Amino acid sequence: MVSKDVEEEIRKAALKNALDYGKARDSTVINTVLSGFPELRADIRELAWAVNKEVSRINSLGKEELEKEAGAYRKEFEEKEREKAIRTAKPKMELEGAQKGHFATRFPPEPNGYMHIGHAKPVFMEREFADIYEGGLFLYFDDTNPEAERQEYVEAFKKDLEWLGIRFDGEYYASDNIERMYSYAATLIKNGNAYVCLCPVEQVKENRSTGKECVHKKQTSAENLRLWNEMIKKERDTGILRYNGNLKDLNTAMRDPTLFRIKAETHYRQGAKYSVWPTYDFNTPIMDSMKGVTDAMRSKEYELRDELYYKILDLLGLRKPRVHSFARLEIKDNITSKRKLKEFINSGNISGFDDPRLVTIASLRRRGILPEAIREFVLRFGMSKTNSQVGIDMLLAENRKLIDSRAVRMFFIERPRKLSVGGIPAEARKIRMKAHPSEDLGFREYEVGSEFFINSHDAISLKKGSLARLKDAFNIRILEPGGDTIKAEYVEGKGNDLLKLQWVSEGNYVDGKAISIGNLLSGDGFNKKSMVVTDGYIEGYASELKIGDIVQFEKIGFFKLDDRKEMTFISM
Repeated sequence: MVSKDVEEEIRKAALKNALDYGKARDSTVINTVLSGFPELRADIRELAWAVNKEVSRINSLGKEELEKEAGAYRKEFEEKEREKAIRTAKPKMELEGAQKGHFATRFPPEPNGYMHIGHAKPVFMEREFADIYEGGLFLYFDDTNPEAERQEYVEAFKKDLEWLGIRFDGEYYASDNIERMYSYAATLIKNGNAYVCLCPVEQVKENRSTGKECVHKKQTSAENLRLWNEMIKKERDTGILRYNGNLKDLNTAMRDPTLFRIKAETHYRQGAKYSVWPTYDFNTPIMDSMKGVTDAMRSKEYELRDELYYKILDLLGLRKPRVHSFARLEIKDNITSKRKLKEFINSGNISGFDDPRLVTIASLRRRGILPEAIREFVLRFGMSKTNSQVGIDMLLAENRKLIDSRAVRMFFIERPRKLSVGGIPAEARKIRMKAHPSEDLGFREYEVGSEFFINSHDAISLKKGSLARLKDAFNIRILEPGGDTIKAEYVEGKGNDLLKLQWVSEGNYVDGKAISIGNLLSGDGFNKKSMVVTDGYIEGYASELKIGDIVQFEKIGFFKLDDRKEMTFISM
């Protein structure tokens, strides 16, 4: 008997196949289901039976009935078609103008939070291009906001990047170059290309929106330089340095944006040495030029700011790198916003930045997602500028391909029902089951008595006099299916076509928990069913596992051992 999740997948696959080709085919539906549940290869006969039954039902429907039943899945079918197009497309791995042997790029995280899957896309792309063009990739911490940045985030990024297997050819920090930034700022001021504005923040925003100039824009270079020096010497605690452009520019990014602002907080790396800090718009182009970057990659949300990027370099007479844009990668029904994550943590909805429901790298690592799966997943999207908001199922499917051959098969018994089997001969009491149906992962071995536990949802299928098989063990005949204990007797035979019951035996099991992970969000709010904890009995073989080991609970899915004391497993 297949699980309800598999039944649902069979139904959807059969409906989709019938819609596409007029009739559903068993082989097509089986292959579709196996792509999401590769562990079912071990029970292919049982799967084939369930598929045949559902395909026959679907093919008996009239066109109107078929479309009506499929309507419930229409949105999901459309999404899967879109994901298929992304998955099968071959990204063009080239950068316009990039030259082999003369190439350098950088990965520029701000250390104000933890690394997430959105960061993984650019860094894998950058490493790939550095290899293609026989150049270098540098780790560049864009750390000019002392309010939010922490050494712990720097270390967390380094740990995650090392785990992902990213090679860097050097490392540098924006905050180590503040004096040089001050010098470049003074050059802009002297040439009339920047001015110190003392307007309140809200007034600055309104003026930029309406295109209205403030009185400070008319200040002389000498006056601006005086105010600037007061700012950097900590003689004043108000003021921002702004680019002196056109406040009616059609490109709103060019409407006198802020280049420096006062932030008096202690910096994690520079201490209290500075209180005036450059913004991304000023700092990034100069750092790229200074550090020899030939090709900078950033998400297309910055495209309006590319004009400012090049303008800063032109005004300072600095070398200009090429800038390449790509679409951000977002996971549907999840969040990466640090503000929102902190809200969820403070409210108790999630346990921390490594909560397995998240898409931080720490969370994915804890959940058992392999670096190779993340790499293959993110590289599918290439340098496309098409917004990529996809379901996490695509990443999980990539991961299952990699872990299937190394995952020990085991039984997890939820809502256990006691089963007493009489007449078991001595030679049948020693059970030896393969740890994997096709790989050489050893055996799970038990010596059993007469008392067992089976799943309650299997128990309800048992009828008096019916035959069943304790999977990989022996056949039984049901004598008394009711009561607190099901009573049965041992029966000779192989029983290939019998109902197979997962089981644990008295004295050969441990108490455990299986945590099933779903989408973090439901609509715009927190999904209260994003984590479901199921208590149950697990084969005694589990006591030999180490934290991080991967198993496949048959008919449930792949899980990683997260806590050995509580025997807690997290779904993958």
